[in-house]
Amino acid sequence: MKTLKTIIIWGWSPVLITALALLGYYYQWEIWLVATTLGITLVVGLLVVILSASERQLEQISMRLKQQAGYFSRRFTGTSSLSIFAIIDTLFNMDDPQLWDWARSCDMCARLLDTWFDSFIHRIESDTRTGRFSIYLRVYLNELWILNNHYYEFVEQFYEIAEKIDLPPATRDHYNRFAMEYNTFVQNFRGAIGELRSIAGTEIEPPSVKMANELSGLKPMQTVQD
Repeated sequence: MKTLKTIIIWGWSPVLITALALLGYYYQWEIWLVATTLGITLVVGLLVVILSASERQLEQISMRLKQQAGYFSRRFTGTSSLSIFAIIDTLFNMDDPQLWDWARSCDMCARLLDTWFDSFIHRIESDTRTGRFSIYLRVYLNELWILNNHYYEFVEQFYEIAEKIDLPPATRDHYNRFAMEYNTFVQNFRGAIGELRSIAGTEIEPPSVKMANELSGLKPMQTVQD
């Protein structure tokens, strides 16, 4: 079905031009009439091809954005072990009541973000089934950008805390695994934003999606020996 649609889109103009040329020759139309008719047909055909190519590109980018939103939801939210909030929860194993207070406050924020993400993914899937996703592409792009920015605030806060305390090696490694995968998502998301700037008219700049800093293997106040 898709192949037939492609043939029709790309093939109707040459077929029609050939048919009009044969009709003009057979009925001995005047040269200016034949040229005008063929020229109009050619221009219309080119416009249809350009619009169809733009529509296909929009569909591809829409699908890419949908996949990235779903990937983020699966890997970095909810009960995923790579959620920044799962890493923050490991701070309860440390003997520091101040860290516990901060971790508890993050737990409430995690629930709010998870609810927001669940609603976001549900709306994307619903609009995809009804064929309306590309219509609201700019809206969904902006929302994913906002959601990610809120999420990144907790990534940044954890990193700043982790740089100041003697974090257990297991938690440090856990965070670094998260940072590596999260940064891969960021690179892909930046690429999607760059492609959408010319199509969806978004004003979001790719660098505004920030990467997570990885933790070094050194403990606070520890220096490398000569």
